[in-house]
Amino acid sequence: MASTAAGKQRIPKVAKVKNKAPAEVQITAEQLLREAKERELELLPPPPQQKITDEEELNDYKLRKRKTFEDNIRKNRTVISNWIKYAQWEESLKEIQRARSIYERALDVDYRNVTLWLKYAEMEMKNRQVNHARNIWDRAITTLPRVNQFWYKYTYMEEMLGNIAGARQVFERWMEWQPEEQAWHSYINFELRYKEVDRARSIYEQFVIVHPDVKNWIKYARFEEKHSYFGHARKVYERAVEFFGEEHMDEHLYVAFAKFEENQKEFERVRVIYRYALDRIPKQEAQQLFKNYTIFEKKFGDRRGIEDIIVSKRRFQYEEEVKANPHNYDAWFDYLRLVESDADADTVREVYERAIANVPPIQEKRHWKRYVYLWINYALYEELEAKDPERTRQVYQACLELIPHKKFTFAKMWLLYAQFEIRQKNLPFARKALGTSIGKCPKNKLFKGYIELELQLREFDRCRKLYEKFLEFTPENCTSWIKFAELETILGDTDRARAIYELAIGQPRLDMPEVLWKSYIDFEIEQEEYEKTRNLYRRLLQRTQHVKVWISFAQFELSAGKDELSAGKDDSLSRCRQVYEEANKAMRNCEEKEERLMLLESWKSFEEECGTDSTKERVDKLMPEKVKKRRKIQAEDGSDAGWEEYYDYIFPEDAANQPNLKLLAMAKLWKKQQQETEAEAVDPDKDIDESNS
Repeated sequence: MASTAAGKQRIPKVAKVKNKAPAEVQITAEQLLREAKERELELLPPPPQQKITDEEELNDYKLRKRKTFEDNIRKNRTVISNWIKYAQWEESLKEIQRARSIYERALDVDYRNVTLWLKYAEMEMKNRQVNHARNIWDRAITTLPRVNQFWYKYTYMEEMLGNIAGARQVFERWMEWQPEEQAWHSYINFELRYKEVDRARSIYEQFVIVHPDVKNWIKYARFEEKHSYFGHARKVYERAVEFFGEEHMDEHLYVAFAKFEENQKEFERVRVIYRYALDRIPKQEAQQLFKNYTIFEKKFGDRRGIEDIIVSKRRFQYEEEVKANPHNYDAWFDYLRLVESDADADTVREVYERAIANVPPIQEKRHWKRYVYLWINYALYEELEAKDPERTRQVYQACLELIPHKKFTFAKMWLLYAQFEIRQKNLPFARKALGTSIGKCPKNKLFKGYIELELQLREFDRCRKLYEKFLEFTPENCTSWIKFAELETILGDTDRARAIYELAIGQPRLDMPEVLWKSYIDFEIEQEEYEKTRNLYRRLLQRTQHVKVWISFAQFELSAGKDELSAGKDDSLSRCRQVYEEANKAMRNCEEKEERLMLLESWKSFEEECGTDSTKERVDKLMPEKVKKRRKIQAEDGSDAGWEEYYDYIFPEDAANQPNLKLLAMAKLWKKQQQETEAEAVDPDKDIDESNS
């Protein structure tokens, strides 16, 4: 039993994996392969070099190599690279007959392989076996006649051997298969190399029938022109025009035909060709044709004729566009630009009248924005180009009557009309126009333009009246109040300016009240009315307790003390400090703790610059403590979205009023004491040693 037990093999227990989590550092298969490559684990030592000393060893070597090649072929007959390597090895040993036999066996396996035929023929040519090479090329082009590479190689070989007739015969056999265009060009170039122009012409005749493209007809005609057969070239072009007819007209053919006639100095024939083509080819397909016609006329025609052609063509295009969509104002702009550059005034006016007759069907301003510029351009044309101020005035008046001012208006039209009247030195007409515009459809832009005009004319009383009307129209516009007050300041009437500011800040609604108050305060500072400035700050603080107002007030007190002669430096510092005190007291109940912090930081910087040690210490005690807190986040649907951390500021003044904060501070102190006690208990010997020492 003991021997039996000893004979049994003990199966080791498989250790259970306790931690099945993925390792922190992952190793990919790519990394393993790269490391194996770097360490060169799979490199085999090179075979020992073998030196063949006698024929028996050579035969033995050949036998082994042939056996290896035959084994590879036997494993997979369809791998042609094995056959080619085998044949090339036999060729390197000058065993041409054996190599030929291998290629033949390979062709029996796959006769459609192009590389195999090429290697076979190259071997025969390399070893100067010309007839064998011809035989192989013949078999190749017979078996695979659509492989152009065989034909190119075959004809090149015959030409290099000087067998021109044989090369021509191969080309003829090739053309029977109607190959691609490049093959025909190769045949033509071959004939031209041996000055066989008639043969090349006959090839071109076949070529344009097999590949009847416009470019091939053009090449045929240029071939005739190059060899000075101008009559033949003209006939080729005429045959091409007849061949394609009117259904398949191509502008490139007519451009080439016209250039040929131009070279022959047949200018009338050129014009006939261009006009014939332009009359029959659609305009969008004849851009190049028209461009070349233009260049021709610039060279050999009169200027007026070519300009008429260009303008008439473009005018026809624009007419088509505006007929298709009369409310396409961009097309009208392009059309008018063309007409203005060439036509007389009556024609331009006629087109303008047609354009402005297309009134937008909907009375909405966005539909009228482009349309109004037709009127503006019309008026500018009459004033600047036609030099007719009366017609310009009529255009402006007609436009202003057409615009529905009760729904919307265009301030630029009124202002342009007024500026036109001023240029004509009709100031009453300009004022009447602007007054009418303000009465019909008051707009900020109109008031500003009218006021700017009167300012340039130095009519300040009119400016005051206009500002009064303007502020009646938009009393909430702070910019208008400020500009009005600035005007009075420039005129030296500070009491009127102050009264305007008082009226402005008394308005119930203002679009930018902070800008208005700042302007009023700056005005009083410029006038060195510091007491009034203080009162302004106090009035502003009754309306808003914004931190920037307090800081600005404090900075004013600091700077005002330097300017006032009656007050000393200490007085200005105490006033500034008092403002900061008031601000801090007022902002204790402010919910925005960042604003309160901003105030204290400004106060601290002031004390650091101008204060004493006691005042600096006092402000430092007021600085808050920055703590990190957490709060719940609720999604839009009311569900919990987790917690978020944020920073809060605890001010010492607030902490004194909150018992919970005191309790928290005491708890922190107790925890610190506990940690110190534990540290002492851990190493009592150390304390004894220290006491002994």
